[in-house]
This record gives sequence, structure tokens and C-alpha cells, in this order.
Amino acid sequence: MKYYSIGKFAKLIGKTEQTLRNWDKNNRLKPAYIAPSGFRYYSEEQLNHFLGINKQFLKKKIIGYCRVSSQKQKDDLERQIKYVKEYMIAKGYQFEIITDIGSGINYNKNGLNKLIDMITNGEVEKIVVLYKDRLVRFGYELIENICNKYGTVIEIIDNTEKTEEQELVEDLVQIITVFSCKLQGKRANKAKKMIKELTEND
Repeated sequence: MKYYSIGKFAKLIGKTEQTLRNWDKNNRLKPAYIAPSGFRYYSEEQLNHFLGINKQFLKKKIIGYCRVSSQKQKDDLERQIKYVKEYMIAKGYQFEIITDIGSGINYNKNGLNKLIDMITNGEVEKIVVLYKDRLVRFGYELIENICNKYGTVIEIIDNTEKTEEQELVEDLVQIITVFSCKLQGKRANKAKKMIKELTEND
């Protein structure tokens, strides 16, 4: 814990030493410590409280979030993690990585749930993602609004705009993939055929 002399503390909060002595006398603000010599010392915690500084905010984290849709894409996930790490290191960020394997339209993923909990607890300063759709495929604006409410910034590394046709095809592939996983037999094969046709025609 850091301590300040009465003169230093008075200067930091924009008051006079006499004001602090009066506050001590009136029990408005007591020194954190009084030395045997009688010198008053005030703590960093008192300074933060007086200035309205939230210590939790000062310790907010920068999170790199990486996601792929299936177990078959683990190599892609590793490459994504590598790119995100290199980007954040180049930016001089201190960070941690949260990963997910699951569809962009599945909102019940462990990593995403952990990230949202951290955001709503006021623990996250910034989220860094390689592409916008790595966060979520649909409902990005909802996540963005939650982040704005809790003072979290979303930083997208590659913000290249896709054509409407590209976005439509990718969205359809995601939807069909999710529902085909719930199907059995011929219906599942039919869904896979649709996915193949969509991706080949793109």
C-alpha cells in the first residue's frame, strides 16, 4: 500500500494542508497513519476513494477471443490464436485468450459465457477478435450494446467488409450446419449436400 504525506495528499486532491487538519479534527477524513512524530499519512486507497477512482476499472483486462465452428477446425483455431496474440503483443497489450469451439449462432458456449460474465462484472477493458463474426454470427449488435453499457471496447483486427452475397451464404451455411447436426440419416445427408452446393457456388 502506498502512503502520502499530508502535503502531497493535499496537492493530489486539490485541498490545503489546513483543510485536511480540519477534516481530521472534525472526523471527516482521518489519516490512515500518524507517525510517532505526529506527521499524518494518507493511503492510496483513500486517494482513490476521494477521487472516485474504481480500482476494479484500473485492473480491467484485455481479452483476445478466438472461435471456430467445429472440432475439425482446430488447426484454424491455432492459427487464429497466433494472429490475435501477435497483434496484441505488437500493440503492447497485456492480455489473456479465451477460446471456443462451436457455431456462431450457438450462444451457450463456455468461452462466450465466461466472456459475458467478465464484461458484466466490469472486468474487461477491451475484446480483440480477428473477424467480427468470430464473436457471434448473429446478434453482434446485442453483444456490442452490452459492451457499451459496461465500458468494454470491441477491437476487430480485420474489418474488411464482405459483400451481401458472401454474408448471406456464410449465414445460410451456419444455420444449415447447426440444424443438420440434429438430423439423422437421409435428412442429414441432404443438409450436407446443400452446404456443399452453397460453398461451391460462392
